[in-house]
Amino acid sequence: MSGETLEALSAAIAACRLCRDAPARGMVDRLPHEPRPVVVLSATARILIAGQAPGLRVHESGLPFNDASGDRLRAWLDVDRETFYDAGRFAIVPMGFCFPGYDAKGSDLPPRRECAPFWRQRAIDAMPQVDMVLAVGQYAQAWHLGPRRQASMTATVMAWRQYWQAEEGPKVLPLPHPSWRNTGWLRKNPWFEDELLSFLRKQVRERL
Repeated sequence: MSGETLEALSAAIAACRLCRDAPARGMVDRLPHEPRPVVVLSATARILIAGQAPGLRVHESGLPFNDASGDRLRAWLDVDRETFYDAGRFAIVPMGFCFPGYDAKGSDLPPRRECAPFWRQRAIDAMPQVDMVLAVGQYAQAWHLGPRRQASMTATVMAWRQYWQAEEGPKVLPLPHPSWRNTGWLRKNPWFEDELLSFLRKQVRERL
């Protein structure tokens, strides 16, 4: 919405109950617990972290990436917690704002379908100073890269140079999710730490 202030947008997001009261797939798929949107908007941050959706620990604390995945992400960025949680330096807008719950195997469900269509472009438009987007995981990559995304997450991350060189809009760097479940992926893909992370840390330092 044109002219929407960050304060008004933040308040509207905090009050959002779409996934509980108007779920995209009907009331049979309503969020079974009280929503708690976890988002960090910023008027000055040049870096936007576009993640997946809060996990249970983040849902309980209200602090994004307040878990082992966050520890790994901060190591990738080479920043401490104080810097990471400085809203003047990092905006954090996941694809789904609320903890989606677990599937039958105990894994986090995908981001809720209600969030991105209703909120995401409004959040992006409210932060025109952002010039680097870290697209963490396949859902963020699908939204921020669109048809430019490759057939797999690995292929998408491997093509990071091509996305960075694109001239339109903020620069986008695709990253795997920093979950412990991806430890095996990191071992199989040493180029990620050897090449992409050194580039990422340089870009982060220039923007802080």
